[in-house]
Amino acid sequence: MAEAFAAEVAANVLAKLSSAAFQQIGCFWDVQDEFEKLRDVLMAIKAVLVDAEEQQNHNREITLWLQKFKDGCYRVEDLLDEFEIEALRRQVMERGSSRRKVSRFLSGSNSLTFRLRMGRKIKKVKDMLDEIESNKSRFHLLERHHRVRNIIHGQRETYSFVKTSDVIGRDEDKENMVAFLMNPTDGDGEGDDIPVLAIVGIGGIGKTALAQLVFNDERVKTHFWLRIWVCVAEDFDVKQLMIKIIKSATGTTMCKDMNKEELHKVLRDGLKAKRFLIVLDDVWNEDKRKWIELKDLLTIGGQGCKIICTTRSHKVAAITSTVPQYDLEHLSYENSLSLFLRLAFKEGEEVQHKNLVRIGEGIVRKCKGVALAVKTLGSLLCSTRVEYDWELVRDSEIWKLEQKENDILPALKLSYDHLPWHLKQCFAFCSVFPKDFEFNSLQLTLLWMANGFLQSSNENEEPEDIGNRYIHELWSRSFFQQVEEGVFYSTFKMHDLVHDLALSVVQNEVNSFNHCSTGNVRHLWLDASGQGASTLPNNLDRLQSLIISSHEEQKASSESLIADYISRSKHLRVLHLVDSSFEQLPNSIELANTSSWRMQGN
Repeated sequence: MAEAFAAEVAANVLAKLSSAAFQQIGCFWDVQDEFEKLRDVLMAIKAVLVDAEEQQNHNREITLWLQKFKDGCYRVEDLLDEFEIEALRRQVMERGSSRRKVSRFLSGSNSLTFRLRMGRKIKKVKDMLDEIESNKSRFHLLERHHRVRNIIHGQRETYSFVKTSDVIGRDEDKENMVAFLMNPTDGDGEGDDIPVLAIVGIGGIGKTALAQLVFNDERVKTHFWLRIWVCVAEDFDVKQLMIKIIKSATGTTMCKDMNKEELHKVLRDGLKAKRFLIVLDDVWNEDKRKWIELKDLLTIGGQGCKIICTTRSHKVAAITSTVPQYDLEHLSYENSLSLFLRLAFKEGEEVQHKNLVRIGEGIVRKCKGVALAVKTLGSLLCSTRVEYDWELVRDSEIWKLEQKENDILPALKLSYDHLPWHLKQCFAFCSVFPKDFEFNSLQLTLLWMANGFLQSSNENEEPEDIGNRYIHELWSRSFFQQVEEGVFYSTFKMHDLVHDLALSVVQNEVNSFNHCSTGNVRHLWLDASGQGASTLPNNLDRLQSLIISSHEEQKASSESLIADYISRSKHLRVLHLVDSSFEQLPNSIELANTSSWRMQGN
């Protein structure tokens, strides 16, 4: 899975090498023969990639071989970037500098130095690719030029979004939840006795959707003075949870720099004597002391307060729940099929496609009642009425792979495999964000744009429009979940299983919030408050995106980190400062010595 798009990476590099621009560059620097040799070896390896990518599920050595090849392709891409940057630099010097400076810059010795340096780099990459090409014989790979057809048809109208109110098969569960919240005998909600109910189930089964149904029920809205929703995820930091609760309860965002004592006062003022409902979504914490610390802070409400937790872990449920935990069952086959048909067809359209419905029944059985799997594949297949496309999904070898408890759902892998290349790389990039991170469409489009991911056959289409189209397509296929719709941009997040999928695709290219890579890191998220200079990864020479999250109290250390990272990153394209108080880059950074990259900040 980690090397699922090696062929696409190779095709992208080959397209660059074959472009008119690089034919001119090759002639100018007298490296056209070297470019031709790179093309030849890339083509020789690419010819067997279809077979290799299918066999890697059963052979770990092939996965490692593909990983090396993809890294080799990226090295070629970095080389080509250097030629492009040099060409741009010469244009700038010719237009904006004095004749003497231009003459000195374009002198024969200067050009010769660059030609010799790049010649050595080309030879090093060529030797690497030659070794990879010679090793392919070990795996007896066949040349194949046809792969599974791409099921996504880009411009078809999407209509199959399922809102929370449209969740199928959870009516009884919702009524049970509402009854618990309304029942005054389930503890009085005062002092140390706030009743807590844990909803437990495997990933993707619909715990969050059920909690949202209950949270937005009109009876619940009327019963509670305050309804507070907090996405907890893996990092159970009590201080951060206090900030999230205050933000949800009061709307204020002015407390992130407060200490715990100050936060407790704000929390007490906001919750005291009020009947509240708190939903803690996606709890992983198994440290009972942390749970008790948080719960003690909440014993200030009025009569009838309740807490709901959602979790995959029975151990977490045992720690948190004061009443019998609620084990969420799989969707029934009938409900799963109803959900699938609603997503895959327009209303009433299924009666016109009886053969597709029959194939869909087989697909639904393989989803085994997991709502996210049903939703993902229904959303995928809504764009095609070709029986062969549906049969490809139903009969895929992925269903036969051994599935462990926390493995990525085969349905998600299938849906990813059928994305077009331009969406694959954009989706995979999103693995750099922490789990449950909320990103807006404008921010994401800029990050994609700076990395060169946006493509369009219409040369008049604006990059912002291309990015919005990509986001819409990923959203329509259930890879993104919309959090909020705004006037100028919308906010999205990824389900944690979808985030796991993205990480598995680029596990050797991304160093994310809680995820360390052993490969050549190309995209890096750094939490400046949790990682110091002494723990910086060493594999940064291929870094293209650097995203740093910092606050006012880490300003000095963050400035040092940025300077250190950029000094070690010669191919940086993006510097994105999240929640940063910087008004300008540190003085130690010389923009002239970096590659073509962009700084973004909030």
